[in-house]
Amino acid sequence: MKGHFFDPSLVARTFRDPLAWLSLGVDLVPIIAIILFHWGPTPLVALYWLENLVIGGYTILRLAGSAVTGIGNLLIALFMIPFFTLHYGMFCYGHGIFIKSFSGDSGGGDGYMDIVNWALGSGEGMVWFVAVIALSNAVFYLADFIGKGEFRRTNPPAEMFAPYGRIVTLHVAIILGAFLSIATNQPLLGVLVLIVIRVVFGMVLSVLRRMRLDGQLGKLADKFAQPV
Repeated sequence: MKGHFFDPSLVARTFRDPLAWLSLGVDLVPIIAIILFHWGPTPLVALYWLENLVIGGYTILRLAGSAVTGIGNLLIALFMIPFFTLHYGMFCYGHGIFIKSFSGDSGGGDGYMDIVNWALGSGEGMVWFVAVIALSNAVFYLADFIGKGEFRRTNPPAEMFAPYGRIVTLHVAIILGAFLSIATNQPLLGVLVLIVIRVVFGMVLSVLRRMRLDGQLGKLADKFAQPV
C-alpha cells in the first residue's frame, strides 16, 4: 500500500509533524466557541467564510513569492494576482451573500465590507478565532513556502485554483448540515456536521501536504491516470 493516499504509514508520517497537529487543533477550535460562547450555525459558517478570505490573502502572497524564481513566473504572477484577486474576491462575495441570506439576516447592506462586518459580528470572540486562523496560516507560509523553499517549485496556476475547493466543501457542508438540522429538528447536529466535514477536509489537506513534501503527489497522479 506504500505510496497510496490511504497508506497507514503515510498517515503516521503526516501526524509525526507538529504542523499537522497545529492544523487539526485549529480545525477543532470552533468547538471552544460552541462551548464557551454558545455559537450556533450562523457564526460557525461566518468563521469558515472569513477563513476563505484569509486563505485568499495567503494565496496572493504565494503567487507573489513564486515571482522571484524567474522572469516567466514573474510575468505569470503579474497577470494572475490581479485576476485571482478579482475572480476569487467575487466568488467569495457571492458565497458571502449566500450564507448571509441563508442565515436569515437581510439587514446591514450587501456590500463586501457589509458582509465582512456581519461575519465578524455574528459571534462573540469572532475576531480572535479569525486571528488564530490567520496566525496558523502564517506559520505554514513561513515554514513550508519560505523555510522549505516551496516558492522555488510553486506552480502558479495550481496555486491560484487551490482555494476554490474549500468554498465548494463549505457550500456542500452548509446544505448538508441544514438538511439534517431541519430533518431532525436538531440545530446542533448541523453545527457538528459542519465541524466534522471541515476537520476531515483539513486532515486530507495535511496528508496531501505530507505527500507534496515527500514528492509523492506526482506518483499519485500517475496512478490515477493509469487505465483501470
